[in-house]
Amino acid sequence: MPSTTSTDPSNSRDPFELERLAQELEAREARKDRSRNPGSSVEELSAAERDLPIYIPLSHDNPYLTAGTFNVEDFLLSRAYTSLPDLRAELRDYLATLKEELVRLINDDYEAFISLSTDLRGEGARLERLKSPLGDIKAQVLEARQILQVIQDAILLRLNQRATLREEKAFLHLLLKISESITRLESLLLITSPADEKQNPELNGMGLSHAEDDSIEERTRGNRAKHLARVAAEYTQLLYHVSRASAERCAFVDESQWRVDRIRSTLSSDLDHLFASTVIALTSGKESRKEIKATELEKSKWISDVTECLRTYDVLGLWRDAEDVLRKEVVREFVKKTVHPGALASPHSPLLPHTPSAAGMRSAAPPHYSQPARTPYTPFSAFASKQNPFSFNLPQGTVAPHALDEHDDPLAVLYNAVLRFVDRDLKRIMEIAESVCVRSGARTSPLLGAAPVRAQESRGFEIMANVVWAEVGRAVVDELGSVVFAAGKPDEFRKHHETTQAFIRALEYLAPSVHAIEAMRGHPVYATFERRWQLPVYFQLRWKEIVTKLEESLATTRLERVNNKEPFMTLQATAIWDAISTCWSAEVYIPELSYRFWKFTLQLLSRYKTWLDASLPAFEPPPKIAAAVAAEKLGNIPGSPSSQLSRATTPIPPTEAASAEATAAEDVQLQQFATAITDIHAMQTQVMKLWREELTVMLPESLGEGEDDVSPEDMLKRALAKHLALVPPLCSQIIFILGRRGCDALLSMRSIPSQFRAMSASKRAPTEPSYFVVSIFRALRAFFGVGTADGPGAALKGEYLQSFAEEVFEVVAQRYVYFLSAMKKTEESLRRLKKGKKSTFSFLGGSGATKDDDGRADEEKIRAQMILDVEAFGKDAEWLGVAVHENQTFKTLETMAHTSLADDP
Repeated sequence: MPSTTSTDPSNSRDPFELERLAQELEAREARKDRSRNPGSSVEELSAAERDLPIYIPLSHDNPYLTAGTFNVEDFLLSRAYTSLPDLRAELRDYLATLKEELVRLINDDYEAFISLSTDLRGEGARLERLKSPLGDIKAQVLEARQILQVIQDAILLRLNQRATLREEKAFLHLLLKISESITRLESLLLITSPADEKQNPELNGMGLSHAEDDSIEERTRGNRAKHLARVAAEYTQLLYHVSRASAERCAFVDESQWRVDRIRSTLSSDLDHLFASTVIALTSGKESRKEIKATELEKSKWISDVTECLRTYDVLGLWRDAEDVLRKEVVREFVKKTVHPGALASPHSPLLPHTPSAAGMRSAAPPHYSQPARTPYTPFSAFASKQNPFSFNLPQGTVAPHALDEHDDPLAVLYNAVLRFVDRDLKRIMEIAESVCVRSGARTSPLLGAAPVRAQESRGFEIMANVVWAEVGRAVVDELGSVVFAAGKPDEFRKHHETTQAFIRALEYLAPSVHAIEAMRGHPVYATFERRWQLPVYFQLRWKEIVTKLEESLATTRLERVNNKEPFMTLQATAIWDAISTCWSAEVYIPELSYRFWKFTLQLLSRYKTWLDASLPAFEPPPKIAAAVAAEKLGNIPGSPSSQLSRATTPIPPTEAASAEATAAEDVQLQQFATAITDIHAMQTQVMKLWREELTVMLPESLGEGEDDVSPEDMLKRALAKHLALVPPLCSQIIFILGRRGCDALLSMRSIPSQFRAMSASKRAPTEPSYFVVSIFRALRAFFGVGTADGPGAALKGEYLQSFAEEVFEVVAQRYVYFLSAMKKTEESLRRLKKGKKSTFSFLGGSGATKDDDGRADEEKIRAQMILDVEAFGKDAEWLGVAVHENQTFKTLETMAHTSLADDP
């Protein structure tokens, strides 16, 4: 394609413009070098750092233009120093440059594009000549491939035949091993094989001859257990081989299965026989053919044989067979002799242990001992720990069983016989069995507290659950259930329950491991045993017994002080406390009924609150009492802002003393109020003490769950808070009565001016306070028994004396101010009246100077008496613990007492 910018090639010496192209290429390479190395020296770099950004025109090396995906934002940010019109102009210039280079590229390579088609002429014929021999080569390759495939198939067929032969050979070897193993096991177990039966028909079904029997007896007497262990190991290998051969559905295995089953039954029978004879010898201490006691060496040998037998049982997985042997040969016979309907009435013979020393120590031990019994698997217990006479002076390292206190308890005697039997005859066997299971890895649930696993479904020995507890528990339920589980007599039932639970804990103490305890608790007999306890019936009987006695006491709805049992004052409060303490006493409480007894305790506290509401005398409502006290406190200070307000809203307090009948009624109320407060505080103290010392230990932690997350302590405090809510109104009633009596004592002060005017002839100044001052706090002191033998509120003196004295002092001081104010008004009226008479008399020519002087002398005497009375009043209050000089009302009272009764004209 001809170029539009090139010159005419006919008029130029360089028709292809090669010089121009060379110059442009040189200029382009120079620009590339400058763009790649913008600063070739340190001076240039420093100058570039100091100068403004250099304008770099767009080029093919721009990284934003050569990117795979053009990003407009990044490109514009790189040209941020260029305005948009300049950038547009620059882009247009760069576009023109690109078009120019494209045209130049086409012009430079135009001849190459034109000659490309001419250079390919004749290539088709040459390719055809090359293609002709390729077909022959392909046919030869395919033929060789077929030959190789045939050879490969033949080789694979031969390999498969060899593999089949190899498998058949291995299977035949397996069948030979099975046959040899069966033959070997029959030989080891002295079982007649089919070939021997054909040769000697007389041996069929007759077993061994006497000679063989004698030789076997001599040969296996000392090594029978190891012999059976070897047989068991061989038998397990046989089972493995048979399981592999059974997968191939082999007829030989099916025909030999009866021989395998016979080997199994024979091995099990021999193992059971050996284990039974060894266990009987170990538990009885002598062999059946010997009448004398066995030596320690023979006992060690028996223990070794028992261990070997248990290992063999474990290898064969015949754990239940071993348990059946123990059950039939050892436990069942003992249980039949020990646990029967008349067991609790018949005397029990002691079960002697193995060693004479231990027997001597056990027989010499006293029935009571000081060491408490350990209960490792019981979460809590409210009973005293059972005592263990076998821990008395035992040698170091000897672990004695948990024995129960047999004093006056036939059931404990029976349980002790069982515990001694388990400790003597079965404990060592259980420990060996547990050790065997641990070593073989047969344990599946070793943690206590996990989900119970039934003994029949678990792997390993469960002697404690399947043998000991299954037999003993079933015998107790079947033979003694009508006596042990009878809830008709609560005392005996609780005693039986306590003794039985202690027996279970002692039995768990003898367990070889935690897993054994878990298996025992998950056994069906254990569940049946626990269901037989009629605990709801027992609780109903106890509830009826406690409530009947309590309601007889609460039938009297009257607060009467009896003082028969400290710290309570009434029989009713004592009855409530006796009922609460009875619920948690060792003679009544059963841990499984903790929730019921806890609920019953809260009901008893609520019942006491109901009785208090019905028994307390009717008294003024709290708002009315508050208004009366406010009238005493705020309504009588002359000159105070509250004085005028109180006079308008509150009636003037009575100025007459109460009658004798009203005083007697108030005395009865004071005694009843004080009795109620004393019993309420005593009830709170005793109940919280019971909570801290006993209930926190006896109640389970999950008792408060599911009840709005309220803890038992909070529930108890809420119940007691209802009682304490009665205390403030009762205290207000008492303060009101005592304050009114103190104010009644002030009534006598109104006659002081008349008394001094009547005795004006004596001319003596007062030196002692008035007689009524002593009687102001007389009712308060009598109530708290201050200075006397006793008083209604003597028990409350330490807690309420000061606060009551402050309240009464405030009320009386307000009344005192009121009386002084009234007296000043009266004296002021009299003085004005005298002034009027004096002026009239003077007008008539008389002289009244002497009488005027006598009036002032009387006023001074009255004021001196008032000062003495107020000081004595303050001293009495201060003696009762009142901060007199900090009381504003008393300061007002002192000020009024020191001022004159009437102002001078």
